[in-house]
Amino acid sequence: MASVHSLASTVNQRVADALSAALPEAGAADPLLRRSDRADFQANGILALAKKAKANPRELATQVVAALPTGDDVIKDIEVSGPGFLNITVTDRAIISTLAARTADDRLGVPLADKPGTTVVDYAQPNVAKEMHVGHLRSAVIGAAMVEILEFTGEKVVRRHHIGDWGTQFGMLIQYLTEHPHELDHKHGGPEEGEAAMSSLNRLYKASRVLFDSDEDFKARSRDRVVALQAGDPETLALWQRFVDESKIYFYSVFNKLDMEINDADVVGESGYNAMLEETCQILEDSGVAVRSDGALCVFFDDVKGPDGNPSPLIVKKSNGGYGYAATDLSAIRDRVQNLGASTLVYVVDARQSLHFKMVFETARRAGWLNEDVHAVQLAFGTVLGKDGKPFKTREGETVRLVDLLDEAVDRATAVVREKAAKVGLTEQEIVENGRYVGIGAVKYADLSTSASRDYKFDLDQMVSLNGDTSVYLQYAYARIQSILRNAGERKAAAHPELELAPAERALCLHLDRFAETLAEVASAYEPHKLTAYLYQLASLYTTFYDQCPVVKPEPPLDIAENRLLLCDLTARTLHQGMALLGIRTPERL
Repeated sequence: MASVHSLASTVNQRVADALSAALPEAGAADPLLRRSDRADFQANGILALAKKAKANPRELATQVVAALPTGDDVIKDIEVSGPGFLNITVTDRAIISTLAARTADDRLGVPLADKPGTTVVDYAQPNVAKEMHVGHLRSAVIGAAMVEILEFTGEKVVRRHHIGDWGTQFGMLIQYLTEHPHELDHKHGGPEEGEAAMSSLNRLYKASRVLFDSDEDFKARSRDRVVALQAGDPETLALWQRFVDESKIYFYSVFNKLDMEINDADVVGESGYNAMLEETCQILEDSGVAVRSDGALCVFFDDVKGPDGNPSPLIVKKSNGGYGYAATDLSAIRDRVQNLGASTLVYVVDARQSLHFKMVFETARRAGWLNEDVHAVQLAFGTVLGKDGKPFKTREGETVRLVDLLDEAVDRATAVVREKAAKVGLTEQEIVENGRYVGIGAVKYADLSTSASRDYKFDLDQMVSLNGDTSVYLQYAYARIQSILRNAGERKAAAHPELELAPAERALCLHLDRFAETLAEVASAYEPHKLTAYLYQLASLYTTFYDQCPVVKPEPPLDIAENRLLLCDLTARTLHQGMALLGIRTPERL
């Protein structure tokens, strides 16, 4: 299908053509069009162009207005404001015609990127043999949303889950398992399999830790086991693989609760880069990017100093021959750029690791793995806080288990859905299903509606509230529109560009027109909170429209009803698409 233009792009082109006619020497000039409160749009580019051409900006603005075709079917009114701004109001006809084209397009007028690249998104990074807690939530939710948004714009996206599956603690775990071979046994299959796997892993981890701390002989055997693991001893590797497999059963059960798909092929843990580590170190040392310092292989930076004022290096290889996290991260960059053909690397990682990634990215730049054509960005996120504004903990001071938090959200949401269920006639199955969608949606939306870099308070009462900026409010708005469309009877959505729009209709239409540009902004800046803000405003404008502009009852004339049903339909589809990109379901009845 041919691309569907937004009002903004159509108006921009009209003003750009008039600018070129008024000031031919400027060539293809950008009017710098933006949305405006004073009119529908404002063009701000004339001041800079006038300055360049040594012309009077207000006079140039007047010439641009004169160069616009009269009786235009797009621009209703244009006035010169201040030193040379143009305030532009569009016709109701252009608004409805544009939105009618949008409704005929499966992509709702969102164009595919002109030059899509390949982006690797590194997100959802749990640790093998360890329970997932509230700290794992944000990486998974933000990363999954960015993957969907980038793919929707046409980008080729490679998902990567860099799980912690290597290191010295595995010597302790594997050694304990060889001496207690049935510790990981549990019942397989069924919905509780993930919890059973984690329960076995937890028990083994705690027992092996106690033994490691109290028994010197066991400690020595564990250290020998680390050497065997790193040397690739088949028996040791087979036992290590059991830990990875059991952990995956658990991880996948948690991600399933989060309504998130994680595929085996996308899980490439620290161990996946083992074979590259020595070569990475060799390349860095041979090129002079890394140097030996007290026996360790280090990279130094002028602007990174420790508390003592001395340079604080990135340690790639320790003096004892062991590899640091940096060696794995740099090898992952090499793999992603050279083998996966990535043009962009996005790391959805806690803000507290910002210094580490700043040094890793700079090292990769010095080595030539990152350059003008290939860049890396950390999508840094803040901490999940409790209502008291402190890091979220249980009453006992323990970190909150992620499954407990998700289960509570679903329970709370199910109670909210049940309250209204009789009115809508929901079955028990629908109540349970919708409770899950509303609860998980509430958790995701609360996370995504906060700018990623900021901390946010986890407040379930607020999250499942029917009022305010919550996913439940948006889900109910969507369900309400579906109800209206079901009750419209013989009347169908149809465009009537000849009609004059009421103020609430106009405001809703102009906001619907912004969907494509909002997604472009979100995708380029990695800011999903701007999509949640757009959707919340869309639902709010729809509520005002619904209150002021009857669609079914009281019954308006047929042409007005059809036009309004068109707006209802497009609003619902935009809400549905936008929420889907955030990983949130929109039930048809709620």
